[in-house]
Amino acid sequence: MKAVQYRTVGGHPEVVTVPDPEPGPGQVLLKVTAAGVCHSDIAVMSWPAEQLPFPLPLTLGHEGVGTVASLGAGVTGLTEGESVAVYGPWGCGACAKCAEGKENYCLRAAELGIMPPGLGAPGAMAEYMVVDDPRHLVPLGDLDPVRTVPLTDAGLTPYHAIKRSLPKLVPGSTAVVIGTGGLGHVAIQLLRAMTAARVIALDVTEEKLALARTVGAHEAVLSDGAAAGHVRELTAGLGAQAVFDFVGAPPTTALAGQLAAVEGDVTIVGIGGGTLAVGFGALPYEVSVTSPYWGSRAELIEVLDLARAGAVDVHVETYGIDEAPLAYERLHAGKINGRAVILPNG
Repeated sequence: MKAVQYRTVGGHPEVVTVPDPEPGPGQVLLKVTAAGVCHSDIAVMSWPAEQLPFPLPLTLGHEGVGTVASLGAGVTGLTEGESVAVYGPWGCGACAKCAEGKENYCLRAAELGIMPPGLGAPGAMAEYMVVDDPRHLVPLGDLDPVRTVPLTDAGLTPYHAIKRSLPKLVPGSTAVVIGTGGLGHVAIQLLRAMTAARVIALDVTEEKLALARTVGAHEAVLSDGAAAGHVRELTAGLGAQAVFDFVGAPPTTALAGQLAAVEGDVTIVGIGGGTLAVGFGALPYEVSVTSPYWGSRAELIEVLDLARAGAVDVHVETYGIDEAPLAYERLHAGKINGRAVILPNG
């Protein structure tokens, strides 16, 4: 079968031919319908050899949906041909966090060598993929798989981040979204669906800001040297009750700190290497700073329910599997408006 792999440190994604996988006991084989392209992949491909936590080559794709092709021994509760989404942050299934459905925070994954598909285990950017356990599959029902696949990360991750700040996003409050690309444009929709907050979007291009307005941002501000002052003006000098940074680079984390109101939340979702100093006088009083990772299985089900209700819709660009390297090039150049999706089987 064809697969898109990261094969050598510092290299580029390549389309290669690899053996067809077979499900072992307790596993599920999926015929992949769609796989999402994510900035996290680009970040991983920029790491030096000593920083990589897994061996190469690696089949990419930590966002995946497909149809059940075959079941390993002992698997029940699924039928061949069923359309499903893959819950990506696999855990041990038995520790205290996994027992809460928070496999994204599994306490034993590193110890046991458990890694997410596309981020250690073979991912979804292939014609077929093996899912380690049926509990990591969520039925799609009548949802469009191509428009749904980004929700497994680009929807789940901002949803998890926003839920933490819901008590502060009351009528009259403000939420700021920094970076309105793949995750950010979904976050804007989630904020509009889940809160009464005014949503201010920040990005570096007018094209991205146009998308932000289209999906529901009340205000769209160019992220330049004047951005902090502009947001302060829009909030009568108070700042935002919640700031979500989907870039996470040093300039944006610094900006996020400048935008937070007293008792506000700063949530750094992007993995651009930025940090934010915390300490008396470094930020307004009682500002909380957090850096979450993905979301729980229950939250993925909730995100898909929001999609069924029409509350969130991902802007996608589709590519065939042979065009996957081009999709990564366009993403790296900032030319993807929304989310790129690979269709491994056409």
